[in-house]
Amino acid sequence: MRVDLFDFDLPEALIALRPVVPRDAARLLVVRPGENPADAAVRDLPDLLRPGDCLVFNDTRVIPARLRGLRTRGEAPGVRIEAMLHRREAPDRWRAFARPGKRLRAGDRVRFGAGPDGAACDLGHLDATVAERGDGGEVTLAFDLAGAYLDEAVARLGELPLPPYIAGRRPADARDAADYQTVFAREPGAVAAPTAGLHFTPDLLARLDAAGLAQVRVTLHVGAGTFLPVKAQDTADHRMHAEFGEITPEAAAALNRVRREGGRIVAVGTTALRLLESAAEPDGTVRPFAGTTEIFITPGHRFRAVDVLMTNFHLPRSTLFMLVSAFAGLDAMRSAYAHAIARGYRFYSYGDSSLLFRAET
Repeated sequence: MRVDLFDFDLPEALIALRPVVPRDAARLLVVRPGENPADAAVRDLPDLLRPGDCLVFNDTRVIPARLRGLRTRGEAPGVRIEAMLHRREAPDRWRAFARPGKRLRAGDRVRFGAGPDGAACDLGHLDATVAERGDGGEVTLAFDLAGAYLDEAVARLGELPLPPYIAGRRPADARDAADYQTVFAREPGAVAAPTAGLHFTPDLLARLDAAGLAQVRVTLHVGAGTFLPVKAQDTADHRMHAEFGEITPEAAAALNRVRREGGRIVAVGTTALRLLESAAEPDGTVRPFAGTTEIFITPGHRFRAVDVLMTNFHLPRSTLFMLVSAFAGLDAMRSAYAHAIARGYRFYSYGDSSLLFRAET
């Protein structure tokens, strides 16, 4: 499909730079097939779903994945480098998007935490070798540390990777350390938050449980590729970056039991949906899963596992707006986004949310 079909105009003033407080006070746009969009709030979720439905949460935890350092190459002057880790390849290796990527080549050494003169800062340093250089500024970094020691160094030296549409307007601060994690974040490895999950509070989770709604946790470590623009003119020419996900046998069994008993699967976020659809059989059965997925969902996709999707508002021409258009229908999403813009809904990671019921196919 033509990528320009997924374009729309968004006033910059509607891009949220901070979340609302409390989290579940955010607005929620409800989109059902054949109906006009309806305004609600996230705290209304227990009344918008049915007993027996199951919410699926992504329990990934965002790591401080932005590293700044100095490239060294023989006697040549050092070059300042920024690396955004996006997928772990081995205990000592990460794939990363580097800037400026054209200044790196295989064999280069990079010292993260180094000052302008190459010396380590007071908090120490972390050394790596560029093992491989790919396209679009992507590199594979082989660190001198591995496992938990590498994790500790990244946590000490890294910065929280706020999305570019926020980071370009203000720096990350202490508030973001809490705001940009879900209350159920458990498994470290993401470089972007599963943002629909940011709206949940312990009180809302308890009310959902009291309303007879099941809850299941899965893990998809969101990569920096989620921020990359679609540069192709046709969706067939766009390549997704792989992300690691896991659905345990216990989680798969719980989801299949919900389906057998007539409940609906409610994916909280596009990350949960992409993982579920990657693990689903043609009949909708969800199998245990542990591996990478590069699933790219566009209109025409036959959804197997997910009946309802809760998701924030996405960028024009993005893979995520393509996904929601596949789920609820392109015309329905154009109408829903026009409604949201006209009524001042807040967009993107810290913005408001929507509850989409799958279009009839």
